[in-house]
Amino acid sequence: MKFLSMLNALSQVASRYFAIWVLLAAIIGLLHPSTFRGILPHVSLLLGVIMFGMGMTLRVEDFREVLVRPKEVAVGVVAQYTIMPLLAYGIAEAFRLPGEIAVGVVLLGACPGGTASNVITYLAKGDVALSVAMTTASTLISPVMTPLVTLLLAGAWAPVSAGDLFVSIVKIVLFPILLGLVLHLRFEEAVNRWIAVLPLVSVVAIVAVVGAIIGANAGQIISTSQAIFAVVILHNLLGLLLGYGAGSAVGATEAKKRAIAVEVGMQNSGLAAALALAHFNPVAAIPGAIFSVWHNISGPILATWWTRKNEQERRSK
Repeated sequence: MKFLSMLNALSQVASRYFAIWVLLAAIIGLLHPSTFRGILPHVSLLLGVIMFGMGMTLRVEDFREVLVRPKEVAVGVVAQYTIMPLLAYGIAEAFRLPGEIAVGVVLLGACPGGTASNVITYLAKGDVALSVAMTTASTLISPVMTPLVTLLLAGAWAPVSAGDLFVSIVKIVLFPILLGLVLHLRFEEAVNRWIAVLPLVSVVAIVAVVGAIIGANAGQIISTSQAIFAVVILHNLLGLLLGYGAGSAVGATEAKKRAIAVEVGMQNSGLAAALALAHFNPVAAIPGAIFSVWHNISGPILATWWTRKNEQERRSK
């Protein structure tokens, strides 16, 4: 049990400073591209491990939440698969991005919400149950929605095989999540003992993925860094803003608006990078890798701002 306690403590440190580890991996990958070279062929496997961990943390209550609040979940999921893909397409056109990068941006926009959105929603004093329900719903329908949206919006820049994307997402996302869920239901007591360690596994996997993709495309990133960073930052910030607006449009409470905003603005960028590596030019993975770095900076900043806003409102009463 002492070993487990040590792992739990390490997991907490890894989670608390997640953004720093990701940023360090990106810098190392950029300055020393060979550092993560051996990881590149295993990006899909690592993402599958992350999705397996997500499945292990799911409970029956999370699915019940979707059924109890279908309208609220639907608002978030519809916003997820309309706002971010359309923003991606518009930004790619406006910036006149090269075809490979444009495909990567659209693919990023077509992916479901990332699991980090649940943590950021918690820190932002948002509706965490709604956040988890939206992430679960958008992820489970991603084998259909992500290929379909990518086909419709990215086909102008590159051939898109929706069928191949579907198979990859089932392998990388759906199967690991369902396997993790089944194991949790079957061995609940044992899983609950080790569940606190899962963030450590996810952090290590994401850091490795980011480092590998940045390293593999270091030259391209350096030569086009300003444009790519501007696109990724704009995509994320507009997604957060319009996600909050979508919540406002349907009369959601402040906590729910925050959950929807974070869900829409924070993508499963690891999935976008893995799909880009498997089905398009490796350069198409750059937006996903940079997004992984940026949204783990913008998310905590936004959560801190919202938290301070709550404190100021309490003091003024």
